[in-house]
Amino acid sequence: MLGLKLDPDQFSRVPADGVGSVTLVGGGPGDPELITVAGLKALLAADVVLADHLAPVALLTELDPDVEVIDVAKHPRGEFTAQEVINALLIEKARAGKNVVRLKGGDGFVFGRGFEEVLALREADIAVRVIPGLTSPIAVPALAGIPVTNRGDVHEFTVVSGHVPPGHAASLIDWDALARMRGTLVLLMAVEHAPAIAESLISGGRDAGTPVAIIMNGSQPDERLVRTSLGEISDVIERENIRPPAIIVVGEVVRISA
Repeated sequence: MLGLKLDPDQFSRVPADGVGSVTLVGGGPGDPELITVAGLKALLAADVVLADHLAPVALLTELDPDVEVIDVAKHPRGEFTAQEVINALLIEKARAGKNVVRLKGGDGFVFGRGFEEVLALREADIAVRVIPGLTSPIAVPALAGIPVTNRGDVHEFTVVSGHVPPGHAASLIDWDALARMRGTLVLLMAVEHAPAIAESLISGGRDAGTPVAIIMNGSQPDERLVRTSLGEISDVIERENIRPPAIIVVGEVVRISA
């Protein structure tokens, strides 16, 4: 694909005890050309690949036919592979002497459960290497022409998971504190709960006119960018048929990027 020179020993050495290893690869926001060079090299040297549905799966066509590819997707309200099953597969394949790659979308350490896998592998005494990826809350807005910070306008940004709404027993987020901040707010996994999040931010002090950008399928050929405001986000999500995966950017960077 990219004509890279691959050192066959770089990722495929098997220790004397016959146990293989695992490399956790962050694949970037989805466009296969946005994986890192190190990530691509690890993928091309793999014996087994466990891939998420948001990973750059187009790269799997570059693999040798004898590479075992296992789909371990977690689709919202759809197919779901339990994390315990994924951990067990990583350990099983490595103990069989395989060079295993765990291919994730974005960066595996940003809402990606990557560190849970690191801990499970360490406990099983399996060698593990981490290759970070371009994280989608920064890369996807950038690709859409929206900076998360801008000198003289915004000096901080916060990345938040919106998989549970404000007030939920499982929420660990201080929405009132976020409402008082002046910087950029980047919401992941938040389409379903965006109306409740917007209501909470407005009640906490954020102006209802604060500009918002919703980026669907970021970095993909069918990417869509919809601009709205915090007070109108609920109507826009319904009218524009916004569906995951989507990243929501809240703040003045949306206005200055228009």
